[in-house]
Amino acid sequence: MENGKIADWKRNDPWNGMTFLFLMLLEFGLVMILVKGHLQPLYDQWLGNSLYAGTLTGATIALILLTGVYFLALRPNNETWVAVGIRSFRKKDWGIIILCVLFLLAAGAAVMAAVSFFGVSYENSKTESLTREINPSAILLALVSAAVISPVYEEIFYRGFLCRWIRTRFGVGAGILISSLIFTAAHYPVTNAMPVNFLDGIVFAWAYEKTHSIWPGVIIHGAVNAISILLLIFL
Repeated sequence: MENGKIADWKRNDPWNGMTFLFLMLLEFGLVMILVKGHLQPLYDQWLGNSLYAGTLTGATIALILLTGVYFLALRPNNETWVAVGIRSFRKKDWGIIILCVLFLLAAGAAVMAAVSFFGVSYENSKTESLTREINPSAILLALVSAAVISPVYEEIFYRGFLCRWIRTRFGVGAGILISSLIFTAAHYPVTNAMPVNFLDGIVFAWAYEKTHSIWPGVIIHGAVNAISILLLIFL
């Protein structure tokens, strides 16, 4: 991306306030209330396994949010997925990716240790289900869900659209901070991991700001989730 295009990307976007409002209603209305509040318990009852139910819930959320981004943010403005950061990145950005992965693994461990010190468990229904039934298919399913599906749709929605929308109106600091707060809130009702979610959101948004692509964030996000799952299982 040339310098002029980068400056324009940082100052402008093709969306208005209604686009933002409708996508937030989609996230905190349809996804939070209907999918997480009502559909996920049905999945759990149907499948009899929290890990499987969580994976199906994640796929449902991905479908809803990506469809929403396309029909509310991209298609009405004759935009392609490039508008939400689906573009190539530079080879030198691999340095940012590696640095961010190492930082988040170390910082995440420190945050969870601090949270545990105050008597708050880092376990949730997904981790309990995974550690209770350690087998190749469960591990593979967890990795696909946490290291592929979630990173792709979350980076497109929270960084590609949301962070950019806030950033062009209120500045880079507000874009990173507010999008990270919304990203954290969207992980409700899994509240015990919210400090780590917030830290992750800050780093993912910073990587997006530096690289102008969501793919470094997807790689960082996926790598951290995958390593965390493997450490949880085998340590």
